[in-house]
Amino acid sequence: MKGTIVTTRIVLTFTVMSLEQDIKQEKFNNEFDKMAVNILFTSSWLHHINANRLKAHDITPEQFNVLRILRGSHPKAMMLADITSRMIDKSSNCTRLVEKLRQKGLVAREICEGNRRQVDISITDQGQAILKKIDSEENEWLSTLKNITKTEAQELNRILDKLRG
Repeated sequence: MKGTIVTTRIVLTFTVMSLEQDIKQEKFNNEFDKMAVNILFTSSWLHHINANRLKAHDITPEQFNVLRILRGSHPKAMMLADITSRMIDKSSNCTRLVEKLRQKGLVAREICEGNRRQVDISITDQGQAILKKIDSEENEWLSTLKNITKTEAQELNRILDKLRG
């Protein structure tokens, strides 16, 4: 199957191929080995598409994740450890991500009045605005995932949850 995805700055043309064709590997040790490689390969593919769409907004997927977490708790501020615990990539340097977002005016950091060692982090109006703009492009982003049905997406979510369980 062939398709084209048009984003604000990038045109992605894709052909649906098997994992074997994509990575030029004919055989796997077993189906579980193939499954693990397939999940890793697909994750990388999805991350690349996501990074390209967010590049137009001058943020990375990891920064986007922090902004979404902060929007979810808004108007309540969060501590760094709480943000880190909710991140998709737990190995991301949350301190550095928050500082880059602060420099861009997308988040604010304030010393907690009750505990001077605690820093409260919150999303700014500018951070809310950038997320609203990205949200308006959601259908375009989700169109990259429409090769499967809603039922298939539900089943895939169930299987992935089971795998992690």
